[in-house]
Amino acid sequence: MKGYLRTAIAAAFLVLSVASTPQAYALGTEKSATRNGFTLPAQGPIRILVFRPDVQVGEQSTAGLNQANAEWTATARAELGKALEKIQASKSNDLVSLPDLEGEDGAFLADYRALFKVVTDTVFSHRLFPGNRLPTKRDDLQWTLGPGVAKLGEIGGGDYGLFIYTYDSYGSAGRKAMQIFGALMGVGITSGVHIGYAGLVDLRTGDLVWVNADVQMGGDVRDPIGAEKRITQLLEDFPQRGPAPPL
Repeated sequence: MKGYLRTAIAAAFLVLSVASTPQAYALGTEKSATRNGFTLPAQGPIRILVFRPDVQVGEQSTAGLNQANAEWTATARAELGKALEKIQASKSNDLVSLPDLEGEDGAFLADYRALFKVVTDTVFSHRLFPGNRLPTKRDDLQWTLGPGVAKLGEIGGGDYGLFIYTYDSYGSAGRKAMQIFGALMGVGITSGVHIGYAGLVDLRTGDLVWVNADVQMGGDVRDPIGAEKRITQLLEDFPQRGPAPPL
């Protein structure tokens, strides 16, 4: 199972790297989608496992390449975690942070974090970007992480899983100078890349039931205020409970 999953992830990354650049779809995209007819159950307990956010932070060089920064990444991971815990307290649903897993369970979760990223890249390109929608998936959110994800529900005792991915590459002084020079020459050059994905997965079926994806996220994830802004943006339009049945 693990070998098949990792092969699928690697193949999907290769296809996406060639065929899809999310930044190219920044304009004219929708930011969230929910599977048709899905609402959280109107009654009864709901246990949503919140997996530690997958965080990558670095600096964009003058040439536009990202240089990973371990210190920034560690700071952002801590600040986003605190912001997530703060926002969780205001939600009516039972959101439970799943501690970091170790050994085989940790590797299993890492595989599904990577798979979530790949699937959400595809959703962004082929569902949230209207001009590039797949003919068979124009009007619904019909993507899945597969039934194997049920193991995460068993490990944490949850009904749904909340995955979060953020990628930030802050423009260096050289990149910012190039952006100014490009503007003077009439050439558009971006400085900085800020991508965020959040998704809710049914841990019984593996179906992606809600997703929020944006390649122009706000908030500096390296400080408390910016991290809280980022988490708030990522959880916009989060599914609510359905209407209670009539008496």
